[in-house]
Amino acid sequence: MTALRSASGVPGTRILGIGSAQPERVVTNDDLSKIMDTNDEWIRERVGIAERRFGSEKDTVVSMAVEAGSKAIAAAGLSPSDLDTVIVANCTATAPIPNAAAQVADLIGIKAAGGFDLNAACAGFCYALGVASDLVRSGSSGRVLVIGSEKLTDVVDPLDRSTAIIFADAAGAAVVGPSDEPGIGPVAWGTAGDLVDMIGMTEQAKIYQEGQSVYRWATSKIAPIAMRALELAGVAPKDVDVLIPHQANLRIVEAIAKRLRKEGAREDMVVADDIVTSGNTSSASIPLAMDHMRAAGRIHSGDTALLVGFGAGLSYAGQVVVCP
Repeated sequence: MTALRSASGVPGTRILGIGSAQPERVVTNDDLSKIMDTNDEWIRERVGIAERRFGSEKDTVVSMAVEAGSKAIAAAGLSPSDLDTVIVANCTATAPIPNAAAQVADLIGIKAAGGFDLNAACAGFCYALGVASDLVRSGSSGRVLVIGSEKLTDVVDPLDRSTAIIFADAAGAAVVGPSDEPGIGPVAWGTAGDLVDMIGMTEQAKIYQEGQSVYRWATSKIAPIAMRALELAGVAPKDVDVLIPHQANLRIVEAIAKRLRKEGAREDMVVADDIVTSGNTSSASIPLAMDHMRAAGRIHSGDTALLVGFGAGLSYAGQVVVCP
């Protein structure tokens, strides 16, 4: 048998830069109350959202991904020619072919890039980050642009109070590259396909969800997944500086943080609450929150962050990262 040559790998990987993009249009709870039976107090009490961004016709999964990805490349101090792979996590692209990644690579100027889309819904960014890290570590890729981009307003019934108040549009991106020391921990991931009916799409391609069922599942199951990600990375709860869970619902975020503090996380651990002003942006929510927190000075380079995503499928994933 002929021996095969394997790609040369690297000791570790890290996030080199992050970026994000949102549409211009801000939609408040009062705006929604004019078209459906709801009000600001009801929305804030149940999901913690005050406002969100809705895209126009010019805002697409691809256009927002291009903007967020370009910002991440610039933040990393790189040029498009320095990257060789693009992964776009999304569940709202208007068509599966051509994939968004190929279009994004071309528009940014990353020539002949390996590119593919990944659909794990709201866990998509964590899935894609894990894949990107392994591609770089194995030597299959040099630097990877990972983007979560969603235009959820394309697939939400604008008059459905259970979904229209929650979902919004945005993109968030990260550049993953080699590192002498591990800066992205192993991914802890999995699926619960028996719960597929909790979140999905109707035949009319509109999103539906069983809100209370999702809430109960997330508040009981996500903290153990987060603890598994810490274990895989060799990090104790007390070492976590920043918790950035998928921004599904502020009450879920608070419940996860409370559970982790019972497991030893510090009281001063910073907890992402980007959902208050951005809504639920599915695969974009984690990098979007990270970029907003960086810009606001709430997180700093070198901080240890715990990421965890969960959503339709159900799919879930988490990992520990060092903030760029």
